[in-house]
Amino acid sequence: MDTEKYQQSRVVHQPEFIDGHSVEIPILKILQQDGSTYENAELPEIDEELATKIYKTLAFHRVLDERMVAAQRQGRVSFYMTALGEEAASVGSAAGLDDNDMIMAQYREQGALMFRGFPLEQFMNQMFSNELDLGKGRQMPIHYGSNALNYMTISSPLGTQIPQAAGYAYGQKLKGNEQCTICYFGEGAASEGDFHAGLNMAAVHRAPVIFFCRNNGYAISTPSSQQFVGNGIASRGVGYGIKTIRIDGNDLLAVLKATQDARKYAIAENKPVIIEAMSYRLGAHSTSDDPSGYRTREEEAIYAEHDPILRMKNWVIKQKWWDEDQDNALFEGLRTDVLAAVKVAEVIAKPSLESMFDDVYDVPTQNLQQQLAELKEHIKKYPDAYPVTSGRL
Repeated sequence: MDTEKYQQSRVVHQPEFIDGHSVEIPILKILQQDGSTYENAELPEIDEELATKIYKTLAFHRVLDERMVAAQRQGRVSFYMTALGEEAASVGSAAGLDDNDMIMAQYREQGALMFRGFPLEQFMNQMFSNELDLGKGRQMPIHYGSNALNYMTISSPLGTQIPQAAGYAYGQKLKGNEQCTICYFGEGAASEGDFHAGLNMAAVHRAPVIFFCRNNGYAISTPSSQQFVGNGIASRGVGYGIKTIRIDGNDLLAVLKATQDARKYAIAENKPVIIEAMSYRLGAHSTSDDPSGYRTREEEAIYAEHDPILRMKNWVIKQKWWDEDQDNALFEGLRTDVLAAVKVAEVIAKPSLESMFDDVYDVPTQNLQQQLAELKEHIKKYPDAYPVTSGRL
């Protein structure tokens, strides 16, 4: 038993209880809202090419979110989740990774997939569950996945990706390929048992995984103050013996810098890192949620002043890498492109009926073939209830 670290503790002879908030956790801030940087701030590794790619991704993210909420309200898609006000967290962290690093997302990290180059058409195919969808229409909207871009398919149950990330990163270490895994989750998911199991596993087995927590203030309608009384999520990293940093999640440069440094450490030391990005969910939890029932417009207005996209825009303009004319043309073009992509994707046929039974066995078993035959007979009997657009009945 390794008791050396405990034997080095200061000895007392009267009870001294430790306050749960006694550990001071600083917050990294580099970029101010007007586009200037703080005095003596250490900038990330970034040049004009990377900065403009990041900003264009942020703009794409904002436009896609706005348009798809409108599409859901029109009944064109069934469900959507925006990342309004949190875009810098996913885009900035993805920009700090290698393309071969694995991304395990929760469900508000479409920005990371955008940065990797997932095309607009494939976003639409997934949300409309048509026959060109990489997931063959089997997932609800925004549950993306891309093997080519090392983006693990999203699953709905909260927190499942956390222990999976620890295991996957451990495998990366064993292969010695100098890659890591980034695992995204919200502070609400940190209340799940999978969070604790995953962190402890990664710490004990020294897995090169970056646990990236978006602390956006709310787990659906439950504010952080009703979720936990500890010092955020970063304090838990300290408890598990994991290298930890807290950052301004709306500060793109802080997100990028923290991720770049975390990646270097995770790979060099074969150890996990926790990044807690402090942000605010300006939008609803999803299109099924109405935030006016649990928070005020005044509260939202305060945090709207910290828009991460505007902050990054101000910075790239100050660097003379961007201007207002480019900005107007970018947003106008994106809105046109997204609307056009919606119109194309929504009329593409749904996956064939037979595809529901694919990918279970290499050769469908007899009982699966029987189930398919029974399903076809059922649909023939009630054709008006099942508007099948493709497949053979």
